[in-house]
Amino acid sequence: MCETITHRKMERADIAALVEIEQLSFPTPWTEEIFLHELEGNAYSHYIVLLMDDTVVGYCGSWIVLDECHITNVAIHPGYRGKGLGNELMERLLADCVEEGVCLVSLEVRRSNTIAQSMYEKYGFTKGGIRKNYYTDDGEDAIVMWVEL
Repeated sequence: MCETITHRKMERADIAALVEIEQLSFPTPWTEEIFLHELEGNAYSHYIVLLMDDTVVGYCGSWIVLDECHITNVAIHPGYRGKGLGNELMERLLADCVEEGVCLVSLEVRRSNTIAQSMYEKYGFTKGGIRKNYYTDDGEDAIVMWVEL
């Protein structure tokens, strides 16, 4: 059986699934309140959910301000990793950025997350700096990456 992969903007009904994916993916997961604020209280936020059939299996969040985009979080449910779904999200986000007139996309990624760094490099992101002790859970450094569109 072939599964259908689609994406769309985040809706309020998606928040529980995003919180679950966060809890399975990150040591300091975002809460329902944070996602609700991103959806309803942050005019700059742009969230894409990825669905396999009708199940939310991943998401990508960003803030678009004028002609710049900052990626806040990207996660795929652990049960669906290794299937290229992160690439699906990045392609959709970058296409949306071009449509919105974005010129620069930036993000921070854990120094130890070489899998994510490789994926970002595939889309032209380059390493531009280090944020020392960026992650509050363990003090790990973040690598700042960006790409000009």
